Amino acid sequence: MRPHNPPPAVYAFEYERAPVSGNAINGLDEQTKRRAQQVFHSSGRGPGREPIAWAVLDAFFNLISAPGPFWQVVRTLWQRRLYAGSVAPDRIPVEDPRVVAQQIKAKALEIGADLVGISKIGEDALYKGESVPYKYAISLGTAMDRDEMLHVPQIRAATEVMRMYRIGSRNAIRLAAYIRSLGWPAQAYADGEDVLQIPMALQAGLGQLGKHGSVISKEYGSNFRLAAVFTDMPLACDEPADIGVDDVCLTCQRCVLDCPPDAIFQEKQMVRGEVKWYVDFDKCIPYFTKTAGCGICIEVCPWSEPGRGQWLSEKMLAKRYI
Repeated sequence: MRPHNPPPAVYAFEYERAPVSGNAINGLDEQTKRRAQQVFHSSGRGPGREPIAWAVLDAFFNLISAPGPFWQVVRTLWQRRLYAGSVAPDRIPVEDPRVVAQQIKAKALEIGADLVGISKIGEDALYKGESVPYKYAISLGTAMDRDEMLHVPQIRAATEVMRMYRIGSRNAIRLAAYIRSLGWPAQAYADGEDVLQIPMALQAGLGQLGKHGSVISKEYGSNFRLAAVFTDMPLACDEPADIGVDDVCLTCQRCVLDCPPDAIFQEKQMVRGEVKWYVDFDKCIPYFTKTAGCGICIEVCPWSEPGRGQWLSEKMLAKRYI
C-alpha cells in the first residue's frame, strides 16, 4: 500500500507564471456563500465572461490528448449544435406534474440514460454571472464500461470517459428534442462547461457526494457521467438521496491512499460557505492533465465495484439503528 504524503509528482510541464490558486478560485476556506467561478474545463467563450485563470493548462490538456479521447471530444463538441432547437407550436398541457415527471423519466431511460432525476435549478448550479431561462433540470447519468475504466489512468480509460460524455450528450439532446416536440422549451447541457452538473444531480437524488469529489450512486458508484436537460415544463422534483455515503467516506481511506498527487482531503472542507468533501485542485489538475483524465479515485472507490453499492447502502443505513 502506498504511504500517504508521498513526494510531489514530477511533471514535464509547468507554468512560467503560475495562475491564481484553483483552490482560491473555488472558494476553499471561504465562510460566505457565493456562486462558483469557472476555472478549468470551462468554455469561457460567451461574451462578457471573465478569462479563465487555468485556461492555458486546459488548452494543453486538449493538445496532448491521444487520438481516442481527442476525437470523442470533437464529436461531442459537434453535437453542441443540437443542444437547443425550435419548439412545437402545439403545447401538451400538464395537468399533473407528478405523472408527467414519471413519463419524462421513462423516456430518458428509453433513450439510453441509466439514471435520471429532477430538481429545480438553484444558484449552486450556475456559475458567477450566468443565468438560464428555465426552471427545472433533468439530471441524466450514463454508466461507463467498468472493464475499460479499470485501465485508469491510461488512455484506454480516458477514451471510455470521453465516449460516455458523448453518449450522455446524445441522450440529453434526444430528451430535450422530445420535450420540445410536446410544445415546451428545453435545452441540453451535456458537460460542466456552462453549468455545474454535480449540485443538480445531488438535488435530483442520483446519489451523494463522495470523498473524491464525485457523485456516488447506489447503482454504479461513481462509474458514470452526467448530463442535464433544462426545461420550463412543470415537473415534480425528486428529493436528495441518503444512501449512506458519508458513513463509508468518513473512515474509508482507499481514494486518499491511492491518489498519486495526494489531492484528497481526509476530512470535509469549508468551501464557499458550505462544509463538504473537496479535492485539492492545485494538486489534482496537473496530474489529471498528465494522465489524460486520471480517474483512479472513482475506480478504486468501493462503491464503484459492480453490485456492491446496494449492499453497502443497506449495511450503512442499518448500522445507524443498532
